[in-house]
Amino acid sequence: MGITIDEVNKIALLARLDMTEEQAASCATQMDTILAYMDTLNELDTSSVEPMYSPVDHVSVFRDDNVVQTTSREAILGNAPEEDGRYFIVPKIV
Repeated sequence: MGITIDEVNKIALLARLDMTEEQAASCATQMDTILAYMDTLNELDTSSVEPMYSPVDHVSVFRDDNVVQTTSREAILGNAPEEDGRYFIVPKIV
C-alpha cells in the first residue's frame, strides 16, 4: 500500500496546508514508512499482553483524601467579634 502524492495533496487540502510538490513527495515517503511500521506492529502476537493505560507505573503525588478535624467550632467562633455559639453574627446589609 503506497500513499500517492495526489492523496497527500488531498490531505493537505483538507488540513489547509500549503505544500510544494517536493514536500508532498517527502510526506508521501514518510507516510509510507509509518504505514509499513504499523504493518510490522500488526504482525506481532499481542494475545498474551494485558491492555494497559501506560507502560510506566505512575505514583500518585497526592495524599489520601481523609477527613481530619484540625480545629474546633469553639476555636473558630472565639475569633469572631460576635457569635451566637453556633454561627457568626454579621450586620444586616439588605
